[in-house]
Amino acid sequence: MIESLQNEQVKYVVSLQRRKAREEANLFVIEGWRFVEEGVLRNAPIKKVYVCLEREPLEWRPLLNKLRERGIPFEEVDERVLRKMSATEEPQGILAVVRQKNYSWSDLHINPETVMLIVDGVQDPGNLGTILRTALASGVQYVCLTQGTVDLYNPKVLRSTMGAIFSLVLIPGRQPEEILEFCRKQRLSVFMGDIEGVPVYQTKLSAGPLALVVGNEGKGPSQAFREADIQRITIPMAQDVESLNVAMATGILLYEIVRQRGFL
Repeated sequence: MIESLQNEQVKYVVSLQRRKAREEANLFVIEGWRFVEEGVLRNAPIKKVYVCLEREPLEWRPLLNKLRERGIPFEEVDERVLRKMSATEEPQGILAVVRQKNYSWSDLHINPETVMLIVDGVQDPGNLGTILRTALASGVQYVCLTQGTVDLYNPKVLRSTMGAIFSLVLIPGRQPEEILEFCRKQRLSVFMGDIEGVPVYQTKLSAGPLALVVGNEGKGPSQAFREADIQRITIPMAQDVESLNVAMATGILLYEIVRQRGFL
């Protein structure tokens, strides 16, 4: 059991709460019983699990068996150490260090049914996490994120994904021009969520590979997407409401795509 706050493993996990350290180590930290269980279930590349059995001993045995089956190392820590390692005020009693998966354009295998999501400049961690969870639920497999979007491995983003991050092919830190060039080469029809667009329910979204762009909470999509020759779509709204939360809007747009394509 680790009981010292000066333990080198403790210091290392604490360092991973900083973006620079995460990027250098190509690692990130997940917390909570459900999140760690999701990681194991979805075959996440977990390097090590740390658990405080003082907190939830009854939760441990089923997960312990799964960790042993997959050969994932684990170590017990006391409550002070867990609190030191954690990014939450009330840690649940378990966290894990996970390797980041680095995908490239060659990992995106486009076919006529592909729906790719492009997240452009979304800043709120909760919004990005919810968008990723919604994307997975609606059948999206590929998500590109532009530079300027909140860090994919921010603890608040991770918690909001509720494990969806382990099942998506994610391409972060790209320039809009690079994404548009990929879409052009792969013959994806690109649609952009915008308040000045054509109502989504009047737009044909059922044919061929498709990419959907959703933009920053306040400014919307960046200028590069606005200047591109792509179709703008919008969600009709009543009562003089001007716009919706970007995560909510993304969900509505994605599920209209799903409805038209008959995926679910």
